[in-house]
Amino acid sequence: MKFLISNDDGYFAPGIAHLASAMQSLGNVRVVAPERDRSGASNSLTLDRPLSLRQASNGFQYVNGTPTDCVHLAVTGFPQDLPDLVLAGINHGANMGDDTLYSGTVAAATEGFLLGIPAMAFSLVGRAGQHFDTAAKVASILVEQWQKNPWSSVRLLNVNIPDVPFDELQGFEITRLGKRHKAESVIESRNPRGEVIYWVGPAGSEQDNAPGTDFYAVSQKKVSITPLQMDLTAKLQLTEMSDWLQHG
Repeated sequence: MKFLISNDDGYFAPGIAHLASAMQSLGNVRVVAPERDRSGASNSLTLDRPLSLRQASNGFQYVNGTPTDCVHLAVTGFPQDLPDLVLAGINHGANMGDDTLYSGTVAAATEGFLLGIPAMAFSLVGRAGQHFDTAAKVASILVEQWQKNPWSSVRLLNVNIPDVPFDELQGFEITRLGKRHKAESVIESRNPRGEVIYWVGPAGSEQDNAPGTDFYAVSQKKVSITPLQMDLTAKLQLTEMSDWLQHG
């Protein structure tokens, strides 16, 4: 079995090393990740310049592009190495609720999914990043489950793991995405030349963190597993918008 592993924190990040190590006993591992931190890159593709693929001393390959570039290049550029499963992470920090729209980690898995390959994205929820070993073990459990009982169709999972020792986890839960309040305002500052610059403000607080959401599951020290889809159509609005158009 072949695994393609990527991330958005860069090929040098501890999370991707833990994930690659955990997968070694389950199949053949290929790591293709960004050359630098590309957190928040979402599903962007680089179309205005060529991409380079280089290899680090540890065998990981890295690309001067986005997480989506990495997976796209690895899958479409090397059909002889087509993976059976795309894995993204382990991200340092949560990718829950609205965050999934911006996440480069989720985007890397999404690109695999869009190219017809089952995919999972893994994120360690916590600023400290103390228990990547826990997240790696969770990844192994889910991949082994997939190997024993493959999905009937190509699917995409977003997995968030509490940053606690493995034996403190309270189980696994299938969840839906929660929702945050709108983001905080940008922060105005000045660079060393006195020019005004702006930093994007922090994400808003949790608005929908009810039972059943990813936010709630992680708060209860459970692993949150959210199946994602890429159809953005607001199906419940189709009839309403047709009526609106006809009566405009």
